[in-house]
Amino acid sequence: MAISWMTALKVVPWGKVLEHAPQVLDKARSLMDKHLAGTTATDTAVKPEAQAGEVPSLGELKNRCIALQAQYEQIRQSQQQMAQTMAELAEQNASLIGVVNRLQSRLRFWSLAVVVLAGGVLALWWVRHAL
Repeated sequence: MAISWMTALKVVPWGKVLEHAPQVLDKARSLMDKHLAGTTATDTAVKPEAQAGEVPSLGELKNRCIALQAQYEQIRQSQQQMAQTMAELAEQNASLIGVVNRLQSRLRFWSLAVVVLAGGVLALWWVRHAL
């Protein structure tokens, strides 16, 4: 049985989502940092040949340097993309919070208007039936 998107969106507890958004962002950052730290530690590990006391040739060092520069550039680009994505998510989160706040104020206004109108209708009904 399919449910509509509107029904699905109404079921989501948006207050809790907005409340926990900063914590989710912090956890995502720490996970990303942990992943990057693990990647750089394994990528820059010393090869077993170098540990045995052999001095690598100039060509090997040059190849390693080129490979490390390529990895560095790839990691730098990845981090820039992630930083841009995080900034966009933060902007979207801020605009979403602004929209939710405006909707809450509208809801309060219209709730007050309904209460006032209901009071007016009841007052008119009471005056009409009291006579």
